[in-house]
Amino acid sequence: MAQIVVSGDTSGSCTLVAPAVAGGSVLTLPVATDTLVGKATTDVLTNKTLTSPVIAGTPSGVGTLTSGTAVASTSGTSIDFTGIPSWVKRITVMFNGVSANGTSVLRVQLGVSGTPETTGYTGTTGLIGSSGAGAVNISTGFEIGYSSAAAELKSGTMVLTNVSGNIWVCNSTFGFSGGIGLLITGGVKTLASVLNMVRITTANGTDLFDAGSINIMYE
Repeated sequence: MAQIVVSGDTSGSCTLVAPAVAGGSVLTLPVATDTLVGKATTDVLTNKTLTSPVIAGTPSGVGTLTSGTAVASTSGTSIDFTGIPSWVKRITVMFNGVSANGTSVLRVQLGVSGTPETTGYTGTTGLIGSSGAGAVNISTGFEIGYSSAAAELKSGTMVLTNVSGNIWVCNSTFGFSGGIGLLITGGVKTLASVLNMVRITTANGTDLFDAGSINIMYE
C-alpha cells in the first residue's frame, strides 16, 4: 500500500494512506486555509449543503422534533415539563382525555428558571358549540374554555410559538366529552427571560387531575 509521509512542523509526522485500488485517485484540496473534517472526529459544519443524506441514529438539537415523556394526569394539581432547551421556537402540548375532579378549567402557564409566570397573559378563550357560543379574556394563563364540568374529558393540542425574543403566542383547539363543541384559545405572553418550562394546572389551583395523559413536543 502506497503511503505519503508529511513531516510535522516541529516533531512527529502525518501519514496519508492511499486506497488499495487499481489506478489512481484524485483528492482535491480547497484553495483555502482551513481544517479538514475527520470521519471519527467531532466537527461543526458551516454553510454546507447535504444532497440526499442518510442520517443514522436519533438526531438532536436545533431543527429537530423532540418528544417529551407522557405524564399520566390522574393525580396532583399541576404537571410541569421542565428543562426545555433555550433554542426551542415551538412547543406543542398534547392532551389525551384530561379531566379534573372539579369545575375549574384547565390552564397552561409558561415559566423561566423553573418557575411559572402567573400574570401578563392576554387573549381570549371560548366555546363554539351546538348550544351556543361564548368567550372570556385571559390574564393569568392560557386557559382552555371558560367553564368546565367535573370529569369532563378534554383532548386536543395547544401550540406555543415564539414570535421573537421572549414573546410567545398560543393557539389551541380542544374537543370534550359530554357535549358537542370546540374549546378554542388564542393569546400572547411576554416572559421575563428565556422559556424553559411549561406548567399545566387548573384555574383555581386546587382541583385534582383524575384522568388522561399529557405530553409535549418541541422544535
